[in-house]
Amino acid sequence: MIQRISSSLTSFKSLDFKPGLNVLITKKESGASERQTRNRAGKTSLIEIVHFLLGANVEKDSIFRSNTLLHESFSMEFDLDKQRICVRRSGSRKSRIHLERLGPIGNSASLSNAEWVTKLGETIFELNRISDEDRRVPRFRSLFSYFVRRQGGFTTPEKHTTMQRAGDYQVALLFLLGLDWRIASDWQRVREREKTVTELRKAAGGGTFSHIVGRASDLRTELTLSTERLARLHSRLAGFRVLPQYGDLESEADQITRTINDLSNSNMIDIATIRDLERALETEAPPPLKELQHIYAEAGIALPDVTIKRYEAVRSFHESIIRNRRDYLTGELDTARHRIASREREKFRLDERRAIVMRVLQSHGALSQFSQLQAEAARLEATVESLRQRFQAAEQMEGTKNEMEIDRNRLALRLRRDFAERQERLSEAIIAFEKTSQRLYESAGRMTVDHTNNGPVFQFPMQGSRSKGIKNMQIFCFDMMLMRLCYSRNLGPKFLIHDSHLFDGVDGRQLISALKVGAETAEELGFQYIVTLNEDDAFKETVTDFDLAKHVLSTVLTDAREDGGLFGCRF
Repeated sequence: MIQRISSSLTSFKSLDFKPGLNVLITKKESGASERQTRNRAGKTSLIEIVHFLLGANVEKDSIFRSNTLLHESFSMEFDLDKQRICVRRSGSRKSRIHLERLGPIGNSASLSNAEWVTKLGETIFELNRISDEDRRVPRFRSLFSYFVRRQGGFTTPEKHTTMQRAGDYQVALLFLLGLDWRIASDWQRVREREKTVTELRKAAGGGTFSHIVGRASDLRTELTLSTERLARLHSRLAGFRVLPQYGDLESEADQITRTINDLSNSNMIDIATIRDLERALETEAPPPLKELQHIYAEAGIALPDVTIKRYEAVRSFHESIIRNRRDYLTGELDTARHRIASREREKFRLDERRAIVMRVLQSHGALSQFSQLQAEAARLEATVESLRQRFQAAEQMEGTKNEMEIDRNRLALRLRRDFAERQERLSEAIIAFEKTSQRLYESAGRMTVDHTNNGPVFQFPMQGSRSKGIKNMQIFCFDMMLMRLCYSRNLGPKFLIHDSHLFDGVDGRQLISALKVGAETAEELGFQYIVTLNEDDAFKETVTDFDLAKHVLSTVLTDAREDGGLFGCRF
């Protein structure tokens, strides 16, 4: 229960609260213009101050980081764990919380905001009993926001902010209703897995990671072929014998091949020479004897004064020349054939040596070859392992959909069983919502909690529920139901605060009825119900046996003057 909210800001209007219903009124002064709407009087700022003092994060655009309020502190006196304490915090030192225990034996302490939130969770919601094995556990800030709704928390009863994820509100509400919140936690884990897998599948199907993951069918083929190549390479390595002189023998084999080629080339030249010599021998013959006689006779007539040898001597000389020519050609032919035979013998000898060397080279290998094979094997092993991991990832992504569908069905079965086992608590919530709604409308609204394959779904069917005013009253009934359930379990902050935004569009009769229900419920259960309202909305209607004026705070806000708002100044 809150006793007092104050500030070091001298113009701030301190607020003192009492048990039960407390209504902070913003009035419209006479003579105020239509532009003075009271929207800046500070009603919503009261909600922000309470959150600020009870561990909310302070963003850069927070009013507590403004130049006017940055170095000012705000304080709240309230009951915590059966003790009255004063909590103080400033925007300039937003990470530090100052606590002072009020009473005969007072003391003070300084905590970090994280420590303060932990303490609040343990004291108000007994969160210390929860094992924090998983981050998807009920959190104080989320639970508390149902009891002090901020702007954005008036769209649907199950959400305290428009952007609240299903996993967060399902965990929070199952906890507050006394059901198994771990089921909702497990559901959120499935959703996150589905989101991750969906993103990976999109990427693998042609996005950022398409070259990393790929399709399972393609990877299966590539992995099979690469594994087979690796097996063959390992077999070669297992039978590989290293020859230290491998390089010398390899050079010798190359040299033998070059020598044999040179000998073959020389043989081709000699074979051509032999063909020429054989043709020369066939055509080598002396001129006919008659020609020689004719030539000799003409020489005697033409050269009468020259002494000419006898014809017989000339013929004998001619025949010796022919004979010598044949002997020379025959000798050259024999020499060429001898060279060819010699080269063939050398080729045979070299070829035998080359065969021996090649057999050695084929059965052994060089150390450098062995090292290259090892390096290739290592590279291929890494490739195979990478393909195996990609194949497993692709198979997992392609098979996860079915697995997660099974998980969803299993969780739906767990939720159904939990609803059956804790039917009493669920019935208590449903009845509490219906009774509060019945006091506001002739046709009472209902709360249904369904078990689906996406977790618990909260619905609030009510006649005319499309109306904004009726939707807001659904939130009112829901919050009153939470207060009743928490009272029965001795949980919660023992106060409920509703901003005037909750009553936007609400019919005057329902508004005053809601305030009466709130006041009576607060008195019955012993909690504090704080409401901020515009004066003309608050007193549009009256209801029997309820005087709203008795619950209005002495401090009244207005936007008609510069100093009329909660902070006493504008910034």
